[in-house]
Amino acid sequence: MAKTVDLELKKAFAELQHKMTDTAQKLKIADIQIEGLKKSKMHTELTVKELKSMPPNTNTYESVGRMFILKDVPEITKDLHSKSQKYDEKVKTLENNKSYLERSLKEAENNLREMVQQRKA
Repeated sequence: MAKTVDLELKKAFAELQHKMTDTAQKLKIADIQIEGLKKSKMHTELTVKELKSMPPNTNTYESVGRMFILKDVPEITKDLHSKSQKYDEKVKTLENNKSYLERSLKEAENNLREMVQQRKA
C-alpha cells in the first residue's frame, strides 16, 4: 500500500513539475510578446505625434512591401490609431491569458498539497 501511495505522489509531482515548466515557458513567451507589442505601440504613437506637427497637405507615404503609397496625413493618422487600438487589444488578451496560466499553476500546486495532506492523515 505504501508503494502505491509513493507512486501516486511521484506521478503527481512529475505532472506538477511538467506543468510548471510548461507554464513558465508560456509566461515568458507572453511577456516577450507583450513587450514587443508595447514597443510597437510606442513607435506608432511617436509617429502620430510627428505627423501631427506637419501641415495636413504634406505629401506622406506609407510603406507597403517594397513600395510606397502616397496618402494624406489624416488617413495615415487614422490607420496608426487603429493599429494602436489593435496592439492594446492584443496586450489585454495576453495579460488575461497570463493571469489564467498563473491561476492554473496555483490550483495545481494546491491540489498537490491537498493530496499530500490526505496521504499524511
